[in-house]
Amino acid sequence: MSDKNAPSGSIIRNIYSGLGLLLSGKAAAGAISLVYMIIAARTLGPVDYGVIILIHAYVATVCGLVEFPVSQAVVRYGAFGVDGADRERIAKLLRFTAVVEAGGGVMALLVTMALAPIVGPHLGWSATAQAFAIPYSFAVLGSLRSAPAGYLQLMRRFDLLAAHSAIQPTVRLAGAIIAAAGGFGLKGFLIAWLTAAVAEWAALWLMGGLIAWRELGWGFHKGPISGVRRENPEIWRFMIGSNADTTFGELAGRIAPLAVGWLLGPIAAGLYAVGQRATVIIAQPAQTLGSSAYGELARLVAAGTTGAALRHALGKVIGIALLAAIPVMVLVILFAKPLIMVLAGKAFLGATSLMIWLVAARVIYLIAPPCSAALIALGRPGLSVSANLMSSLGLLPLLPIFIHFMGLAGAGLQAVVQAIFIGAVLATFVWRASSAHSAPAGRAG
Repeated sequence: MSDKNAPSGSIIRNIYSGLGLLLSGKAAAGAISLVYMIIAARTLGPVDYGVIILIHAYVATVCGLVEFPVSQAVVRYGAFGVDGADRERIAKLLRFTAVVEAGGGVMALLVTMALAPIVGPHLGWSATAQAFAIPYSFAVLGSLRSAPAGYLQLMRRFDLLAAHSAIQPTVRLAGAIIAAAGGFGLKGFLIAWLTAAVAEWAALWLMGGLIAWRELGWGFHKGPISGVRRENPEIWRFMIGSNADTTFGELAGRIAPLAVGWLLGPIAAGLYAVGQRATVIIAQPAQTLGSSAYGELARLVAAGTTGAALRHALGKVIGIALLAAIPVMVLVILFAKPLIMVLAGKAFLGATSLMIWLVAARVIYLIAPPCSAALIALGRPGLSVSANLMSSLGLLPLLPIFIHFMGLAGAGLQAVVQAIFIGAVLATFVWRASSAHSAPAGRAG
């Protein structure tokens, strides 16, 4: 970049261009997911719907703790190879990160299978659910796709990422229709959810592989991985830090339905899931915004952009996101009960107040993903890890306390407190880190 004191307007446009493509896919996925949720909730009722939510939340939580996502490493270190047109460096990086992710995936699968018979009875799983819990552990595959996701993000193939986001909900919808029409009950829906996870995994690896073969040559997946650490300084330190950041950043959201189910039972977990569904309208754009912004912020850092320019770009990203989300929050608050009725029916009206709390929390939380992306792009994942660790674990004890005094709505209040805390801490860290930033290439501290 010729001007290191201010980001080019093209950076902001790139972020929102990628975001627009991703959101088009997320919007389709969100609409489809509402339909399959309506089918599942009305077919299964609060108890069995709560059970399927708890089983999936269990698998996602264990997978999140044990797996080793690598997408941020692919984007950060791949940015230097892309700018230098070094195809072999990128190919080697992809081989290395794929091996790392596969190792973490095998561990996640084994741990999920081993703990299912122990955890299930405490979460109120039925006999049918416990019998299928071990086979359902293969749903961890749905999360083992960060290497191809990172590469597609690096190559700005947000069109493919957008298309991919609709695969899982589409398969779930087809499976839900079959399970409901055939009267297959809880097991039928679990099979549908498992099939969707496997399809989600296979599709993204295929997409990433095809683009890599086109850009890097048909033999990109063959060859050694030696020299990766030399070519990408402190890559292990960076991956450990970014992995911890992802783990702790998502931990609270994954544990919350399990905590509700553990303390209040499957019916409450089902109500929590319905209340949380309205937040997807805001949550998915928030997550997508972080992913879209990260690639461009990483390129800014690789190009030697100053911290002031980074803060300027980040402020615009967050400001536009908040302006778009606040009207959605107001509509959800005004029409909470009719929305619950449409989503799940009268049996789930107990989720109304919870939904309002969760939507408010999601709007506040919009600050967090772009700030985490900025810290990781600056090579400071440790700061984002610290913030997420303090938020996820430090505030987790509030969850049972709030639930004890407020019932299910207490889970929503805890989410609001957590969102305020993590947003404030991350914003402070970004300000300090960017002020001290001098853009040393390869720094991953």
